Amino acid sequence: MRDLVIVFGSSSVLTNPHHHHHRRCYATAPEPNRKTKYTSSLTKQLPQQHSASLSSANPLSNHFPDAVTWTPDGSVEYYADFASKLAEDGRIQDVALIAETLAAESGANAARFASMVDSDLLSKGIQLNLRQGKVESVVYTLKRIEKVGIAPLDLVDDSSVKLMRKQFRAMANSLQVEKAIDLMEILAGFRFKIKDLVDPFDVIKICVDISDPQLALRYACLLPHTEILLCRIILGFGKKGDMVSVMTAYEACKQILDAPNMYIYRTMIDVCGLCGDYVKSRYIYEDLLKEDIKPNIYVMNSLMNVNSHDLGYTLKVYKSMQKLDVTADMTSYNILLKTCCLAGRVDLAQDIYKEAKRMESSGLLKLDAFTYCTIIKVFADAKMWKMALRVKEDMQSVGVTPNTHTWSSLISACANAGLVEQANQLFEEMLASGCEPNSQCFNILLHACVEACQYDRAFRLFQSWKGSSAKEALYADDIISKGGIFNPTKLNHHGPGSLVKSNSSPYIQASNRFFFKPTTATYNILLKACGTDYYRGKELMDEMKSLGLAPNQITWSTLIDICGGSGDVEGAVRILRTMHSDGTRPDVVAYTTAIKICAENKSLKLAFSLFEEMRKYQIKPNWVTYNTLLKARSKYGSLLEVRQCLAIYQDMRKAGYKPNDHFLKELIEEWCEGVIQENSQSQNKPSDQEGTDFGKPVSLLIEKVAAHLQERTSGHLAIDLQGLTKVEARLVVLAVLRMIKEDYTRGDVVKDDLVIILGTGEANTNSGKQEIDVKNVLVKLLKDELSLVLLPAGQRRVLEITQDERCVDDADQNTEDTSKNTKSIIGISSTRRPAILERLMVTKASLHKWLQRKK
Repeated sequence: MRDLVIVFGSSSVLTNPHHHHHRRCYATAPEPNRKTKYTSSLTKQLPQQHSASLSSANPLSNHFPDAVTWTPDGSVEYYADFASKLAEDGRIQDVALIAETLAAESGANAARFASMVDSDLLSKGIQLNLRQGKVESVVYTLKRIEKVGIAPLDLVDDSSVKLMRKQFRAMANSLQVEKAIDLMEILAGFRFKIKDLVDPFDVIKICVDISDPQLALRYACLLPHTEILLCRIILGFGKKGDMVSVMTAYEACKQILDAPNMYIYRTMIDVCGLCGDYVKSRYIYEDLLKEDIKPNIYVMNSLMNVNSHDLGYTLKVYKSMQKLDVTADMTSYNILLKTCCLAGRVDLAQDIYKEAKRMESSGLLKLDAFTYCTIIKVFADAKMWKMALRVKEDMQSVGVTPNTHTWSSLISACANAGLVEQANQLFEEMLASGCEPNSQCFNILLHACVEACQYDRAFRLFQSWKGSSAKEALYADDIISKGGIFNPTKLNHHGPGSLVKSNSSPYIQASNRFFFKPTTATYNILLKACGTDYYRGKELMDEMKSLGLAPNQITWSTLIDICGGSGDVEGAVRILRTMHSDGTRPDVVAYTTAIKICAENKSLKLAFSLFEEMRKYQIKPNWVTYNTLLKARSKYGSLLEVRQCLAIYQDMRKAGYKPNDHFLKELIEEWCEGVIQENSQSQNKPSDQEGTDFGKPVSLLIEKVAAHLQERTSGHLAIDLQGLTKVEARLVVLAVLRMIKEDYTRGDVVKDDLVIILGTGEANTNSGKQEIDVKNVLVKLLKDELSLVLLPAGQRRVLEITQDERCVDDADQNTEDTSKNTKSIIGISSTRRPAILERLMVTKASLHKWLQRKK
């Protein structure tokens, strides 16, 4: 059996090593075109029965289908030579199989095999597989041979690393990142340098893109400086707005890291600010304090910055810094100034600025340009331009050069105060200092001119900055009023200091030295300078489109206002429709502008239809929208109009806005009193109106009116006047009668009596006395002024009064007698029964008679 020869289809030939005194010997591989013939000729020389018995002697013989025979009693050196030759041919998986088989039979033989196998040939086989793109096969083979004592790192040279890097990057780019991480986890077990294979930040980005935080965490744990990658994971999902994945990564950080990491906490708080969840940032800070972990200055600054919209909480954090002995740095003061700017607290900003200057004089801090820019912006928003200029002098005295943002804030301070000339002077100083202006600086100057009604100057500045004479005619006209009246002849009479004539103007110099690129905001400002000239505004919009600038919602809203200012209601609504077709979704400002134009031009039906359209597109109206619709009518003419406005009133209150109750109440009063005025019995309002209690909330009265006007005349009519004063009760009753009258004119017939609920009728209480006053007013109104029949409710059921007209006429004379009888019958009750509400009833017959008389 020792004389047998083993032949493989891979063209490897190996004789029994016992004939060569355990010396490694490799035969020359046959030529490829002779391989099949050579193998088959040897196979024919072997007895079939002997070959079968040998193939079943070891499982390896079944793995090699091209093998002629297998020598199970060969030495370890023989198997090492055999495996080395397989590795040279790239069959590294077969090498792993031989090693695993030896390890299963004897651990000592496996160790000897590992020391005797040719590592150079094995490395060559690995490289051959990598060139064929079999990185997955290579990694799993390395894992198998590592178990028998072969060091994988010794087999992967620099060339193999380059090949692996190329394939791992291809896997990551083809979104096979999960497979790549699985393989890298195996390599990490060999102490392989994972960071050399692919850029860690690229892998994290791909995991974020596919929204798989667990996969990203697995990869982060493979690399050194894990905390940096964990921060990158949290920040990546935070920028994506995926707060669920952020919290998953954050909770995992607590388990992965042995000690609290301030960089993780700072990143987490910053992400809370990115996602708009400032409350969660406070919980993170509170958890730190509960665990007796002292935050550093960076965590505290991030917490203050995220909560800068809340002045009270930011100051609370600042005081906590002092208690925790965390020294504030320049960033802390900048954030405090930013918070004061957002809150409009100029006084507090001044105190913080003085404190920062005091610390600078002590050598503890160094104020930077951001500090000066922030305090200047605080003064600019408060229109305190002198204080802003004083801060500029302070920063120049300490050698801090104002940057573009600082100059923008200074120009804005003067512009907000309406000082156009001062703003222009600062712009000249900016150019003289060599600071390059940005689009914001130009826009601030244009805005200052527009706010000061210097429309012609705004157009001339814009034209000079563009440096184009081709369209000079478009902007040369002077717009001397918001009404859109132009004076083309005035352009050449600006005097020797004219910006158009003077080539030495700083604005001309700016256009020559710096490139001015108009923005959408630039054209929005110029549109406001168009007054009511729609065609000028349309030309501006066409020009901005030609420059590749897309009109935004402000652009369209301004154009709607320009068109509506000339009284063209249809044109304004047409522009609103064009917004939809142009791909810009109208917002509440666009709709409110169109509604306001319709209301001002008495197109109320169109205004209310636009309001319904807003609700259809789920655009929430604001206070201006509601108020515009409620004040659209100075007088109500029909029940439909009243119901329409009352519905808007109720929607306004549900949305959390406070309507003008007294204005609406006066209109409703005027509408309700029309019942009496048209009856020609009382042309003036009764003197009781003078006793209206305006100290009470008017909303209760309007809600009562709204509730009753939603009823239908054909149903059961009941008016609940509990809690109302006599004037308010009178108004509610008149509103219901007005509704009955208008429904009757449309054909709705009254089918039941009108019941009026007064209250419990307890005369000894204040509410009882108020009910008596209400009852007296109603009797005077219904009987004396409107000639209606008024009875105590329930009288018909007790006395079985018929509804013929004769009984109705006699009822006026017998009201007091029947009332006494009714009370004597109904008043019998035990003390355990609930209080009976006192009610009045206007008979159906008298209502018919009154309606026919009105008709």
